[in-house]
Amino acid sequence: MSTLTSVSGFPRIGQNRELKKIIEGYWKGANDLAAVKATAAELRAKHWKLQQAAGIDLIPSNDFSYYDQMLDTAILLNVIPQRYARLSFDNQEDTLFAMARGYQGDKGDVTALPMKKWFTTNYHYLVPEIDSATDIKLNSTKPFDEFNEAKALGIATKPVLIGPYTFLKLARNPQAEELDYDKGLVNAVAAVYAEVVAKFAELGAQWIQIDEPYLVLDKEPGDVELFKTLYTKILSAKGNVKVLLNTYFGHIADVYETVNLLGFDGIGLDLNEGREENLEAVAKYGVASNTTIFAGVINGRNIWRNNYAVSLGLVDALKQVTANVAVSTASSLLHVPFSTEGEDGLADEVRRHFAFAVEKLDELHEVAVLADASEDEKKASAELKANQALFDGTRVAVDQAVADRLAALNADDFVRQPARAERQKEQREALGLPLLPTTTIGSFPQTKEVRAERAKLRKGEITKAEYDEFMKDQIDACIKHQEEIGLDVLVHGEFERNDMVEYFGQNLNGFLFTKNAWVQSYGTRCVKPPIVWGDVSRANPITVEWSSYAQSRTDHVMKGMLTGPVTILNWSWPREDITHEEQTKQLALAIRDEVLDLERAGLKIIQIDEAALRDAAERGDECRSVLLHPGGSLHVHHARIGGGVGLVAGLRDEDLQVQGRGSGGCVGYVGMVCHADLVAGGGDTRRSGDRLVEGWKIGVFPRFDVHDAPSLRMMNADRCAPSL
Repeated sequence: MSTLTSVSGFPRIGQNRELKKIIEGYWKGANDLAAVKATAAELRAKHWKLQQAAGIDLIPSNDFSYYDQMLDTAILLNVIPQRYARLSFDNQEDTLFAMARGYQGDKGDVTALPMKKWFTTNYHYLVPEIDSATDIKLNSTKPFDEFNEAKALGIATKPVLIGPYTFLKLARNPQAEELDYDKGLVNAVAAVYAEVVAKFAELGAQWIQIDEPYLVLDKEPGDVELFKTLYTKILSAKGNVKVLLNTYFGHIADVYETVNLLGFDGIGLDLNEGREENLEAVAKYGVASNTTIFAGVINGRNIWRNNYAVSLGLVDALKQVTANVAVSTASSLLHVPFSTEGEDGLADEVRRHFAFAVEKLDELHEVAVLADASEDEKKASAELKANQALFDGTRVAVDQAVADRLAALNADDFVRQPARAERQKEQREALGLPLLPTTTIGSFPQTKEVRAERAKLRKGEITKAEYDEFMKDQIDACIKHQEEIGLDVLVHGEFERNDMVEYFGQNLNGFLFTKNAWVQSYGTRCVKPPIVWGDVSRANPITVEWSSYAQSRTDHVMKGMLTGPVTILNWSWPREDITHEEQTKQLALAIRDEVLDLERAGLKIIQIDEAALRDAAERGDECRSVLLHPGGSLHVHHARIGGGVGLVAGLRDEDLQVQGRGSGGCVGYVGMVCHADLVAGGGDTRRSGDRLVEGWKIGVFPRFDVHDAPSLRMMNADRCAPSL
């Protein structure tokens, strides 16, 4: 029997962001819901056929969403807070959009559900809200409709669901607290999933995939019992349909024995993240006779070509334990761009190293074919030979200057000098700021006018001089406004910056940029991350010209603002031939060059934005600073940094102060100031606050923004008070 191939999920936004455009048109009143549904159906059909043509055996359905799968799951379970239900829309799509975006209109006025990052990805999900009045029941036919839709096209799909364990662990009560997993709630959720599984058995589905990424996280007391309770009931209702438990973003070694004993027909293991632990667990506990291990060898989170030799070695290792091995994407391909087709700005020699979603389908098929091949057939395989040529070490020539700078670093380079007390005194005298100065994070809105001028420059419709004059006018107005309202430390607004990462990458050696490699961040919001291709260094000053101009327009203290190395790396496509630690240090040295140039240009306060510090911490990346500057701030926003505190604290306690939220309190900018997001927007506020205070044992200077940045709405006092 040939090795099965399985795709966990596929991008839904469309090759040319068709779904984004039609939905946003609907929101603006430019088209109706029927047009949205028609476009969605066309995209689903196209994506199913692409996978069928690539030879994929288990093609996913119900991985499509108008906004977010967690939100779809909430609606499926009737987890719709009353404030949205009372809007009484005629269709579920408008209810979904109200929960995702908020609604202000004839039917009422509601804000959106909170949004959080999906584990360590740059995708975001809507946080389900469950209260005592929530009536858990089957409330949608979407999974069945899309299964039948594919069936009508002659394509037998594998329906995909966010699992009940992950759903419950990520859901919150109206106070944004973890749920109390009482027996009634657990049984009600399990009953709906059992009903869904039984329905798919009736419809003739061969497989159903249930995603449980939360299973890779550390377990709290009662978690394993919760998982067992849910699936004991679900699996008893499956009939003839096979159930694949799919896990990703880490390993399940601590619970693999339990999972193996429950009788799943398939277990999906991520063999990119958590590879060693997953393999050791399989070797230790074996595989049930009726269970197939789905080897997640095709990385759903990177854009680089798969190393077939490594993947085949992993499959062979599993086959030493069980003959029942399928090959799969490690996670949904939602997290990568659609296709390298059309990226004509990249040379062929460069583009051949990349595999986006469409190309990963071919990789998956080729790995499966090679897994079934004899040793002689593998040796003769042109596909394997061509693949291995990509990994011969010649892709990138080492930048010796960068290598020499890294080699020259020593322990002293990670210690701030002079001592904090001395810096504090000098900075206080030099800055002359009040005890509690006021400032903003830095970036002002990128208005239609600003974006239009940038587009004109790109198209050659205006000169660079004309563009610069326009930007100067924007900066002047921004400065004047801040002076008028009495802020102490000013910003220039960052009007010239297209993106907080791309803007810096465009001025760094070692980066590549794509034309259409969009990835969904949330809803219709897409991002186009740059690619770290080679060794990184600063090509030329990045922010000095505009920051210097801004300082020249005011007698107030002007802040220089930079994106930090951790965030640049985490919000780009990093290299895989060297470690994240080495790449972060390369970037840190480049940013240090910018810091020192800003200092020489007269900027006395420099803010470094590290919005992605949480992501790096949860992966265990090294992010110690080598930014040797006598003053400045580290700004962490939209994220709980709990696990990253220790890494940041590696800068040494005496060099750090902790502030409440990254909007503003300068507190004299003595030493390195860490602005931590403790109120809204990024994570577990209770845990982050506790960790910050306990981890550093130094003064905490609270200054809080009362706004929820990701959803762009003001927080009322009742909502804000519990967090404070």
